[in-house]
Amino acid sequence: MRKAPLRRSCAALAAVTSFALAATACGGTTKEDVKNDTASASATGKADPNAELKKGLTVGFLPKQVNNPYFTSADQGGEAALKELGSRYKEVGPSSATDTSGQVNYVNTLTQQQVDAMAVSAQDPGALCTALKQAMSNDIKVVTYDSDTKPECRNAFVSQAGAEDLGRTEVQLLAEQIGHKGEIAILSAAQTATNQNTWIEFMKDELEDPKYKDIKLVKVAYGDDDAQKSFQQTQGLLQEYPNLKGIISPTTVGIKAAAQYLSGSKYKGKVKLTGLGTPNDMRKYVKDGTVEGFELWDPAKLGELAARTAVAMVSGRITGKEGETFTAGDMGEYTIGKDGVINLGKPTVFTKENIDKFDF
Repeated sequence: MRKAPLRRSCAALAAVTSFALAATACGGTTKEDVKNDTASASATGKADPNAELKKGLTVGFLPKQVNNPYFTSADQGGEAALKELGSRYKEVGPSSATDTSGQVNYVNTLTQQQVDAMAVSAQDPGALCTALKQAMSNDIKVVTYDSDTKPECRNAFVSQAGAEDLGRTEVQLLAEQIGHKGEIAILSAAQTATNQNTWIEFMKDELEDPKYKDIKLVKVAYGDDDAQKSFQQTQGLLQEYPNLKGIISPTTVGIKAAAQYLSGSKYKGKVKLTGLGTPNDMRKYVKDGTVEGFELWDPAKLGELAARTAVAMVSGRITGKEGETFTAGDMGEYTIGKDGVINLGKPTVFTKENIDKFDF
């Protein structure tokens, strides 16, 4: 992930009262203007792909955890897109990756501040539903990104890639590295993380294929996207399963912590590690032979697509229905799939041969 410090817009650092005053003082389209202009689309439930993109909107970003390098990069992508579109970016969020109640409070705060839209990476698939539905009832568009809630609790979900692609390709990568034989484990983030659990289900399904008959999944461990806990979980897995041949960690925090442990242990090069990581975090572990290959999408692009989706939705260009299409700036055209899911695209596999071509 980018190592630049987390950037904050003025609005993101302002107190509630100051933010309200600042929003009143700013020029551009007001929330009432947006409501009036999009009333027709809302009433008919139909999108107007030719609707003018509104300016002067406020979009709140609520990641699972602020100051997490992955979400820092994703949200910077959203911030840059909103600036280009003439709208305002606001970030709020908990400091812990497991603070579900804190996320609920932040959703309520954004609703009270009457933002035009919010982009949320959900900690738990059901815990935010009531708060998100309240936001939607206040004419706030809700876009989830990275990790989804229930479809009825948001307008659209911007997915990193097809969940099935991610789950299956991680198994395929590790299987190749261990010669399709041996015990493996999964080091996940929080036990309630929607995206993690979805990917893991596809991993388990992939492992049912007869070609993996000599591979055994022995445990799914949880590091809660905490570096120290993930490090300790890796150590614990190797102590509990001395014949372990490989680990899949579908979380940027987890794979880095696992690589740190493996690189300084007797297991370096013997226990294979793959999953989802960033080139900047994993580069040295790829070059020193700890990791052969891993994958990820560009998180900044994920945040950008979430922001552009939110603005398109507030403007009435899309409603979140399956089959609707919209152009996301230079990112190109996207089509909304079943249950309002928008896929960013296929992940990239990073190896020693190509990792220096990337910087995020």
